[in-house]
Amino acid sequence: MNTSTTVRVDGVKNAINQLGKINKQLQKQFKADATRIAEPALDAGRRSYARLNNEADPYALSGMSRSWTQSSRKIFPLTVAKAVKGVTMKFDTRRRAIGVILIIQKDVATAVFETAGRKTSNKLGRSLGSIDSGKTRLLQPAVDGAKDKIEKELIQLIKDVTKTVQRGF
Repeated sequence: MNTSTTVRVDGVKNAINQLGKINKQLQKQFKADATRIAEPALDAGRRSYARLNNEADPYALSGMSRSWTQSSRKIFPLTVAKAVKGVTMKFDTRRRAIGVILIIQKDVATAVFETAGRKTSNKLGRSLGSIDSGKTRLLQPAVDGAKDKIEKELIQLIKDVTKTVQRGF
């Protein structure tokens, strides 16, 4: 009995997931290639935290350099080294995910600094300055500036992956 299967790719999430089903090594290679292509945006995000080092005119609040815990969870101190190290890329192919290829901040203190007061007005957010919903203070503007450089290469990589999945390897 002969059987034939057809793979239909509807989007980037599906293509990445199908690539993993065909060959895990191909999926790993795709993620490595995408990370290499996005390196200029990651570097721009990392460089954006250099202004936190400015002693004369610090961008962050002085209290952020002290230890602070909330419900036994360590939130601060905010350090530039951890902020730079926390800028990474994430691939989110879950069904309910909003984005697929994301540049994120993994350091808790820096993430609080970036987003404080964004959803609801609070004292920390007001002290750092207002920020629109869905925006960040330093990371997003830096990454958006480098986005044009990487977009074309990333689109081409995604097209190649889609063709590979549709061929079935």
